[in-house]
Amino acid sequence: MESTHASEQMEHFEEQVRELLIPTDAEDAKLVQKGLMLYRQGVVKQLQIFNDKITSMVQDVTRVYVKLDLVFASMSSCTCPTEGFCRHQMATFFAAFSKFGSVGDWVTAWREPAREQKEVADWGMQTAKDLIKANGILKPDYSRWVHSFEVSFDTLLASKKFTSPYVIPELYGIYERRIHASAPVEQEWRLLYEMVAMVVSFRKLAMLSEQLGHDEDMVKRAYLHLFHNLMDDAEDLAVKIGVQSLPFAFDEFIERLKNDAFDLLRCCSGLEYERIYLYRLLWVQFFKKKDWREEELTKIQAGLKALQDWENPLPLMVAGVHLNILVGNDEAAVRLMGQFTDEEITPYMLFWIEYLTTLKAWRRVAVLIELFLQKVKGYLTALGGYHSCVTFARNALKALTTFCAENDRVDLYERGLLVMLPYSFGEYEYLLFERKQYERWGELQAFVGLDFYDLPKDRLKVIEKEQPEVLLGMLHQTAQREIDQKNRSSYKMAVRHLKKLRTLYKKLKRVDDWEYFLETLMERTKRLRAFHEECRRSKLVDV
Repeated sequence: MESTHASEQMEHFEEQVRELLIPTDAEDAKLVQKGLMLYRQGVVKQLQIFNDKITSMVQDVTRVYVKLDLVFASMSSCTCPTEGFCRHQMATFFAAFSKFGSVGDWVTAWREPAREQKEVADWGMQTAKDLIKANGILKPDYSRWVHSFEVSFDTLLASKKFTSPYVIPELYGIYERRIHASAPVEQEWRLLYEMVAMVVSFRKLAMLSEQLGHDEDMVKRAYLHLFHNLMDDAEDLAVKIGVQSLPFAFDEFIERLKNDAFDLLRCCSGLEYERIYLYRLLWVQFFKKKDWREEELTKIQAGLKALQDWENPLPLMVAGVHLNILVGNDEAAVRLMGQFTDEEITPYMLFWIEYLTTLKAWRRVAVLIELFLQKVKGYLTALGGYHSCVTFARNALKALTTFCAENDRVDLYERGLLVMLPYSFGEYEYLLFERKQYERWGELQAFVGLDFYDLPKDRLKVIEKEQPEVLLGMLHQTAQREIDQKNRSSYKMAVRHLKKLRTLYKKLKRVDDWEYFLETLMERTKRLRAFHEECRRSKLVDV
């Protein structure tokens, strides 16, 4: 590695170490101190800097081996049992850094107190950590909660100069631990506190993602899981809060949370699905007053009119559909859905089908399912990727199951299976077999192009016993495909299938049909000498 390049790599790496370690955090301060001691004791051996990596052996209580990744510090490793960045990695970093600069100067600079980005007029010049701590001690206060979350987030994440999106999960983990550690002691307030924290954190993280210019692929690779964890946690919290009787003191907090939730729709241009998911969850679980929902509809309509050209209208439009469904105005909801392409609206429809199913609002569910079945084919075509389509089809069928079972609408379920083929193949195959519709089962196998030897053996045994004629077409097709490959091994396979065909024709007492077919086949393939040899060798035809 050239010296100039090595110096640049080390500068890049040490910036990431600064991002990972917070000087005001007691554990991080101990870690740096222990690493410094090991480095000064001279126990870092076999140090090598090569090919974007630093490797060493550290002779601590036991011998350990360290590998530092100069590109992504969070991908560094050590053979000791400590999770995350450990004292051995720190010592190795100091040993390598000493070749480019002063370790003492680096530690002194790192230990300087972090500056606050914002002044806190109401609570004085406190650090973000102090603000968070106050939440666990002082009387619950919505404004203080939100302010403390925002200041702590900005201090730990937004004030940094990021070198890699892969640093975000590490920093966010520190931020999240601080919030949890300083929650109110009382259980009911603690749950509400965590829900407010989730909404604020989600919004701040989404905004940060856009500010840093991270595209969809980058977010997906580095930290999309943070948003999905927040969505899952919010759903769990909603259940916990829902089973307890809420004190009147909550009313103001929930109303303030309602106003902040609107910002999820406009805080950035990406992450539409995740933002809409959290917004809808909150409006189903918490914001249940009819006048609130009607006011929100008016707010959404005004928001759509005020949208700038560069803003993404999709979240606001989906929110409009959602609020119309919540207030029972399904006609307006369906009209709004007509303004979307199949690709845009279809993935959101499953949520409303499942929501109305829980209410047992069967007439309303039926309308949505009919509309969904009209749109899902177009959506699957646009979605692409076989695995993604199979997963969506499976979730869609799960959403339809309760309605179809409760209302004796197997026909509707079967329509869903048909329209989502080939991605619904597994479920459709199972349904037809269980209903003993073997002929249609055979047609389905032919439709997806499965060869006879790909079919499950237990299924074939049953069909051969119950309705063997179903297998004739598949055996004919598979044998012909093998013959068309025109090689010796495929001819052998073809002969195996033809012998099976002969057995079935005899079982069905249709020997004349078999003989006519075989005669025609041999005439049609008379130029394929190797195939004819295989037929004679296996005694399929007379020598």
